[in-house]
Amino acid sequence: MRGLVTGMATASPIIEMLPAVYQEDPFTERFVGGFDDVMAPILSTLDCIVDYFDPYLAPEDFLEWLAGWVGIELDEGWPIERRRAVVATAVEMYRMRGTVAGLRANLQVLTGGRVEIADSGAVGWSKNPGAAMPGQASPRLAVRIRVHDPASVPMDLVDSAVAAAKPAHVVHRVEVDRP
Repeated sequence: MRGLVTGMATASPIIEMLPAVYQEDPFTERFVGGFDDVMAPILSTLDCIVDYFDPYLAPEDFLEWLAGWVGIELDEGWPIERRRAVVATAVEMYRMRGTVAGLRANLQVLTGGRVEIADSGAVGWSKNPGAAMPGQASPRLAVRIRVHDPASVPMDLVDSAVAAAKPAHVVHRVEVDRP
């Protein structure tokens, strides 16, 4: 936490902002020095505030807050690089949500692996009401994720991401294996 940094010096000590008569007083110097210790982390944060909004540069505890801004929850078990990538790509993922490309990109960020998706969906029309739909009787979605360590993939998270991205009536299957 930036509020608990001991020994952090301030870039602009308060004593230097006072009139010369107070700068020469030892009591005043010690008194306002306490304020410098309290204000140094705040001023340091404000000086670097632009970097706090970049997921790749933000401190880890602030990254959790940024994730809340874009409506996602981060898993503490993920490496920091993956957590940063998830937050950085969240807005783009929302834009592509509901598409095969969006699901593929989302799963690649979540798992760090190569994702293959087979979608049996189709579009059809007929002049006759109640005509049979083209393709398979029931739509299906097959997802295969290839990673070096299949045990590292959070299957519950992957399954919920696939379920959220597909239509409710589509059956899905997720497989994880090595490349």
